Amino acid sequence: MQDKTMWIMLAAVIIICTTAWLLWPAQADIEPVAVKLPAQLSKEAMDGSRLFADNCQRCHGKNASGTNKGPPLIHVIYEPSHHSDASFYRAAAQGVNQHHWPYGNMPAITDVSQEQVSKIIRYVRELQRANGID
Repeated sequence: MQDKTMWIMLAAVIIICTTAWLLWPAQADIEPVAVKLPAQLSKEAMDGSRLFADNCQRCHGKNASGTNKGPPLIHVIYEPSHHSDASFYRAAAQGVNQHHWPYGNMPAITDVSQEQVSKIIRYVRELQRANGID
C-alpha cells in the first residue's frame, strides 16, 4: 500500500510542476512594448530621462519599454490609479517584491535622491500619457 501512495504522490508532484512550468511565462517570452515618444518633454522630464537612462534603463529598457530583466513601465499596470507616484518612491528606496511579472524582486536603488526619483517619475508619467495611460 505504501508503494501505491508513493507513486500517486510522485505523479501529483509531476503534474503540478509541469502545469506550473507550462503556465508560468518565461522572461524571454515577454517582448518590450513599442513606446510612442511625446512631441515634447517638460524640463523635469528631460532631466528624468537622463536619470532613467543611468539608473533604470538596464532593467526597464529604453524609454521604459521593458527588457528580459524588468517589466515595461509603459503598461496599464503602472497607471497612476494602480501604482501611484508614492509606489515609485517606495520602489526606489526599498525595492519591490515580485508581484506582477516573472522577473524576480527589484532591489532598492540607493544611488538616487528623492528629487531625482521625482524627475524619473515625471519622465515615466509623460511617456505613459503619450501612450494613452492616464
